[in-house]
Amino acid sequence: MKAILFHTHGGPEVLQYTDFPDPEPAAGLALVKLHAAALNRMDLWVRNGWPGLKLEYPHIPGADGAGEVAALGPSIAISHPPFAIGDRVVINSNLGCGKCDFCLAGQDNLCRDWRLLGETMRGTYAEYVAVPIRQLFHLPDGFDYHIAAAAGLVFHTAWHSLVTRGKLQPGETVLVVGASGGVNTASIQIAKHIGAKVIAVGAGTQKLALAESLGADILIDRLQEEDWSKAAYRLTEKRGVDVVVDNVGTTFPLSLRCLRKGGRLLTVGNTGGPKFEIDNRFIFGKHLSIIGSTMGTLRDFETVMRLICAGKLKVVIDKTFPLQEARAAHERLEKGEQLGKITLAI
Repeated sequence: MKAILFHTHGGPEVLQYTDFPDPEPAAGLALVKLHAAALNRMDLWVRNGWPGLKLEYPHIPGADGAGEVAALGPSIAISHPPFAIGDRVVINSNLGCGKCDFCLAGQDNLCRDWRLLGETMRGTYAEYVAVPIRQLFHLPDGFDYHIAAAAGLVFHTAWHSLVTRGKLQPGETVLVVGASGGVNTASIQIAKHIGAKVIAVGAGTQKLALAESLGADILIDRLQEEDWSKAAYRLTEKRGVDVVVDNVGTTFPLSLRCLRKGGRLLTVGNTGGPKFEIDNRFIFGKHLSIIGSTMGTLRDFETVMRLICAGKLKVVIDKTFPLQEARAAHERLEKGEQLGKITLAI
């Protein structure tokens, strides 16, 4: 098969478009012929590398993918849902072992042997990938593979953070730090679906226009309002917001300031950097909660993908590149030029 892979960490130049052996579907696995993959910032971090990351080289990036079932491994005994060769599917990249106490309790994203497709194992920048059959979700006939692939990780992550972990309620006010990234655009829509009011903080009119088109009620341009926490406080009549979605990390000090007493800060990442200082007085003085999570459960994935397929949540596609142009796709993502998700056509 054709694949994008790398043998060493580095910039986009380490990515190679070349031949690689087709994976074999072992017992319990399905072989998926991929038609679309989607980029995530995680792909850049894995390519660049970090201390302690251990990869089997050559490594194939990519968490998200959609396509059709090409083969089934031996001795597959499944009753719900049944899969057959030719079925159209999207992949849940959050891989639990299916056997530990967390997985058996329906908390597979807390698995003791948790893995992420494209991070700790070879991923979806390829013509084929083999995954546990429980990780597949049926797509309706005619549903766009690129929309499905682009939805997978970001909507799954946002749903688990806002709904499962954050317990978001109708009528609450949510502030989303960042107006154009995948998880943030998903968070805006999920919050509106639940019945919350959304404040979006973004850089510039173009990104804020995207947030507004997705349902954001109030827009704050951080290029005009450097201390956007004061703007948010003012816009909520000095009450503060109930929930902040902050996946930047370095913006935690501002996020904590704009929360109301008893508010929650939700985080699934740290695009601005992993280490920063916070003022603990805000946390205990205002009775605040910081709630972290990674990905979501099998149940979360099924729930959010049903909403995607029903058209109740919208996936924003920025640009699609052929698989062989993955370097250019990485360069676009690295520059932060995208408005929505970048996908690869396979």
